[in-house]
Amino acid sequence: MVPPNLLPVPLGQIVATPAALGVLTQPEIVAALRRHASGDWGNVDAEDRAANDDALHDGTRLLSVYQSASGTTFWVITEADRSVTTVLLPDDY
Repeated sequence: MVPPNLLPVPLGQIVATPAALGVLTQPEIVAALRRHASGDWGNVDAEDRAANDDALHDGTRLLSVYQSASGTTFWVITEADRSVTTVLLPDDY
């Protein structure tokens, strides 16, 4: 469980790749960013979930995985310094 004082996650500048913008709706992006900032990492495996929870304490990168209504898997990544959060498709990485 993530201590409430570590949330919400600062997102910094929010950017998205052209590919993500081409397939995701604005409401899907906004909902994913809200989930990510609140510590809901979406469809990550147990190892990535633990790494994200640790990252809230040690200041490393955060990764969330979500799925759009059309079934497209996409990622939200916040950099370690919390300066930028990127919405992207796995193929963009």
